[in-house]
Amino acid sequence: MALQDSKIYRQKSADRLRRTMKKKVQTTMIGAISSVENLFGFLWEEESEHSEKMRELFDSLRSEILDKGNHQIRNVDAELDMYDIVLKTHLVQLPVRQTGGKNE
Repeated sequence: MALQDSKIYRQKSADRLRRTMKKKVQTTMIGAISSVENLFGFLWEEESEHSEKMRELFDSLRSEILDKGNHQIRNVDAELDMYDIVLKTHLVQLPVRQTGGKNE
């Protein structure tokens, strides 16, 4: 039986894909939050009469982005459960040639 046909290999392949996809969704969420903070951070970083309200709005937006992203991660898990996943690996076989002596 080939390695790709084994149940353990398929499970490890699925787990690897699951981790990779989760990381990509998380990176997207954190990147979106970071972009908002970089562009609009001045609204709550400076002392003004509205800065506290702006910070509350940002925290609410941040929470909403994370909640929606985590929901999508759970959706990805559910979707992946409906597939058999096999990592395509590259195998290189090098030819081995017998030689006659020690110093050849």
